[in-house]
Amino acid sequence: MVFEELVKRIAPKLKRITYKLSNHFSFFDGGDLYQEALTHLWQEFLAGELTDKTDSYILQGCYFYLKNYLRKNFFRRNLISLEQNSEDGESSYLEEILSSVQTESSFEVIHRNMFIEQIKNNGLTKREKEIFCLTLDGLTTREIGKRLGISHVRVVKLQKRIQGKCKKYIDFI
Repeated sequence: MVFEELVKRIAPKLKRITYKLSNHFSFFDGGDLYQEALTHLWQEFLAGELTDKTDSYILQGCYFYLKNYLRKNFFRRNLISLEQNSEDGESSYLEEILSSVQTESSFEVIHRNMFIEQIKNNGLTKREKEIFCLTLDGLTTREIGKRLGISHVRVVKLQKRIQGKCKKYIDFI
């Protein structure tokens, strides 16, 4: 069996499966899921696991693989950071803060640090200040959670709250 022939035979049905799944899970595009299914098929083909299998068996295997893939990656879709861009293409609040005042001169470095201190000291709780500082240090949400002894989900929720407070502070200025 040649891999290209297999793909030609099952491609229309596989595309329908992936687009159907992408409608239920809007955080993945149908094309992305199709490519993921092809990658999975290629790995199975190289391992010799597709010989003497029917097309329906292969398609069903792809369906279950994609469902499991979506299940595993469902929670990753919501992980955000103050340093990442938002979904609508706007830059994050932390980037707005730093980019508006970040240059090489010592005056502006001092100004940036004072600006960050004003944000930390005006309305952030103790836990939010800890998370804000650790985020500025470049730690991931999981690393922050591990260091503070809380779940990464809680870290993400607190980062969202910090973003809201930063936005209010930036809008006030």
